[in-house]
Amino acid sequence: MITSVLWSLGGVLLKQVEWHPMAKAGSRSAIAAAVIWLWMRRPKFSWSRNQLLGAAAYASTVSTFVIATDLTSAANAIFLQYTAPAYVALLGAWMVPERTQPRDWLCVAFTIVGVGMMCRDGSATGSLAGIAAGLASGFSMALMVLFLRREKDGSPVAALLLGNIATAVIGLPFGFLQGAGKLPDAAGWAALAALGVLQLGLPYILYGIAIRHVTAIEGILLPALEPVLNPLWVFIFLHERPGARSMAGAALVLGAVSAHGLLGLRGINAAHNQAR
Repeated sequence: MITSVLWSLGGVLLKQVEWHPMAKAGSRSAIAAAVIWLWMRRPKFSWSRNQLLGAAAYASTVSTFVIATDLTSAANAIFLQYTAPAYVALLGAWMVPERTQPRDWLCVAFTIVGVGMMCRDGSATGSLAGIAAGLASGFSMALMVLFLRREKDGSPVAALLLGNIATAVIGLPFGFLQGAGKLPDAAGWAALAALGVLQLGLPYILYGIAIRHVTAIEGILLPALEPVLNPLWVFIFLHERPGARSMAGAALVLGAVSAHGLLGLRGINAAHNQAR
């Protein structure tokens, strides 16, 4: 839940930075990489296939999300990214030895419907490029979760560190394509620092730890609380009141994810009691 809260700050903070979207992605990832490296102290890279593919999927996820947020509304960008649970449900049985349960599919359906209800309230129609970037972000996020899950016995956090380094190397040069006069102002740099430390670095450390102890479908469903919180930050910082459809969608997602978590906990307790 802490991860979801911190991730949900992305839309508000990104909108406050006037810069090339790839430069924003590279800057926040450079800061996040420093945070993760300091936490790991001596990161160990296995250079395994899953670690490298997880890092590549991560770099694609964070980059395309920033592009989508720039080219369309933050709500649209988040909704399109959270098509990821459907991809995980479809690919999970093939990529990881974890069977998708009926309750997983039900939670996926309610989550997508709920997020869609929220995003339709007051969200402007985005450009085709923004929509495409958002869809790419959702697919990349699904692959990231699956590869990190396959890397659970190794170091998922190291894969995230590699992904941030790659994003920084690819994205930062875009910041100088527009000339020095186009660099962010002081408020923009403050927002980028918050993005790197609070919105990317810290939550992905927590997520890298958590993904070792949950299934792939749970790993993609539990952070789906992020788009529920986004309207709250918009209301607080931008004074935009969520409509009735947004609040109903938020309730639907909260209810679905909470019910899924409780049912999963019940199943674990039942299995534990049978094992006694």
